Amino acid sequence: MTNPYSDLPRRAFWRSGVADHSPLAWPDIYRPRFEIDRKMRISCAGSCFAQHIGAQFKRRGYNFVDLEPAPPMLARENWHKFGFDLYSARYGNIYTARQLVQMLARADGSLTPAEPDWIDGAGRARDPFRPAIEPDGFAGAAELARDRDWHLKQVATLLDNTDLFVFTLGLTEAWECVADDVVLPTCPGTVGGTFDAASYRFKNFSFLETLTDMNRFIEIARARNPAMKFLFTVSPVPLTATASDQHVLVATMQSKSILRAVVAELYDSHDCVDYFPSYELVAAHPMRAMSYMPNLRNVASEGVARVMDVFFGSIGGDEGADEAPGKTQGAAMTPRPAPGAAPKAAAQDDDLVCEEALLEAFGK
Repeated sequence: MTNPYSDLPRRAFWRSGVADHSPLAWPDIYRPRFEIDRKMRISCAGSCFAQHIGAQFKRRGYNFVDLEPAPPMLARENWHKFGFDLYSARYGNIYTARQLVQMLARADGSLTPAEPDWIDGAGRARDPFRPAIEPDGFAGAAELARDRDWHLKQVATLLDNTDLFVFTLGLTEAWECVADDVVLPTCPGTVGGTFDAASYRFKNFSFLETLTDMNRFIEIARARNPAMKFLFTVSPVPLTATASDQHVLVATMQSKSILRAVVAELYDSHDCVDYFPSYELVAAHPMRAMSYMPNLRNVASEGVARVMDVFFGSIGGDEGADEAPGKTQGAAMTPRPAPGAAPKAAAQDDDLVCEEALLEAFGK
């Protein structure tokens, strides 16, 4: 008897594609949809995990776009602390699809948020849309305004300077301003600002809302640059905390399931979209959580290295890496603690900038 399953490759069956292999070696799990070479201008944005991806493109000699490089007077060890060398512009982490679309709208002048600068008692100012890029805030509103104007001018040119846009979807939960529905990267009163229930409300984006935002982003990008391609990933990092009134595990599964389903829909609908399964390579149950640190949230350096080696091995980009395959050490990777060592109480990725991780400090 013959049927549609008779001639399928081994990768199509669970036993031969997964169960018969070590979780450290899943052959043929990723087949690039289009060529990615070192001539392509590659831009990167997304949640905290996206910092690993950008670091590896740079380390392996790809043409990575950085429109806001660190100033020469800033010591290299402080680049990440001040929001430099993380992404293709100094926009910080972009956790939701709505954030991404709003950033482009702010850059082209079609959106002017009502949210004012966050000014503390000493007169120092934070950008509500990039609250972590200046650890102590700007000297004042005027300095912040100059930096923001420069930043948005760079973002406005980003799409024109990009052949491949890499975006890691991280969250569906966000906080939005009641005045105009504009979302923020973090809840006011955590990294900066003051929380007021009359001014801010919790928002958990649905599948349809997220899909609509991502389709809108593709539409905007391709209108400016018709040949642009997109590589999407989903962050395997669970939520630090949820404001949804659900258990954080349930909220995490809901959020990641929505994001993964959105990317699947984008892949099926657009030939210019590819998906790399970083989420599955870390968070799927056959991986036995071996890529996570003891807190079961942060991804250990070995786990990051495996994910990066699978990706670059699949696109033919192994050559040029600083380290041998399986030992890649990106700038934002975390060493696994020695057996029996206590994990750090704070964020375990010492060089990873992540506002969402700071929510842990507010737990009872």
